[in-house]
Amino acid sequence: MADETLPLLKGTLDLLVLKALSWGPQHGFALALWLEERADGEMKVDDSALYHALHRLEGRELVEGSWAQTEKGRRARYYKLTAAGTKQLRHEAATWQRYARVVEGILAFAPRKG
Repeated sequence: MADETLPLLKGTLDLLVLKALSWGPQHGFALALWLEERADGEMKVDDSALYHALHRLEGRELVEGSWAQTEKGRRARYYKLTAAGTKQLRHEAATWQRYARVVEGILAFAPRKG
C-alpha cells in the first residue's frame, strides 16, 4: 500500500497549520503546498478541512487573517501566528512528541515466544 497517502489523524491538522505558520504568514493554498512538501507527498491536505482549521484557529485567536494580494496579483487571505498561537504550538508539539514516543515504545515490544 505504498501508493496510498497517509490520513491526517484527528486533531493533527491544527498543529500542522500552526507549525507551517511559524515559518511566516501564508495563504491557504501556500499552506497546503508547504505541508504536502514537508510530508514528501505522503500526506494530502483536503482544502475544506484546511479552511475549517484556519477558521477554527482564527476563532480561538491562535492565528490572525488579513486580505492581501498574492505574488500573482490575486486577492487572498493571509494567516499569521499570534503570540497565543506560538504558545499553543509549543504546548501541542510537546504533547504530540510525547504521545508519539509512548506509542512507538509500545509498538517496539516484541511478543512473547511460547
